[in-house]
Amino acid sequence: MKVLIQRALNACVVVDGETIGAIDHGQLVLVGIEKGDTEADTQRLADKLLKYRMFGDAEGKMNLNVQQVGGGVLLVSQFTLAAETKKGLRPGFSTAAIPEEGERLFNDFVNKVRAQYSKVETGRFGADMKVSFTNDGPVTFMLD
Repeated sequence: MKVLIQRALNACVVVDGETIGAIDHGQLVLVGIEKGDTEADTQRLADKLLKYRMFGDAEGKMNLNVQQVGGGVLLVSQFTLAAETKKGLRPGFSTAAIPEEGERLFNDFVNKVRAQYSKVETGRFGADMKVSFTNDGPVTFMLD
């Protein structure tokens, strides 16, 4: 499981012309589920995501997490994070979870994040989503 987190001034997801998820200041989180991922992985990364210190304190040091700054969390499934890219010029996706398992684990991850924090929005699994955001910093981290 890979979770790409980006500190955002704002972020939104649009499907078929309708905004289905949006946040102001917070985290845009792209989630890639791989074969072999489990509920233990979703729990570990949900805990880490919410505690990850990527926001500036009074001195500008990254000492605060999203909950401490009252930011929103926008969770978006993105199977392309599981792509194999070392060989050739076309990505391979044999390491990505099959769609049914990916959706189940993505929903499990969403539920675990929501159980710990109320300011959570999502995209729509498997949809053609248009994601836009303003990266603050830029600040981006890969958690796995």
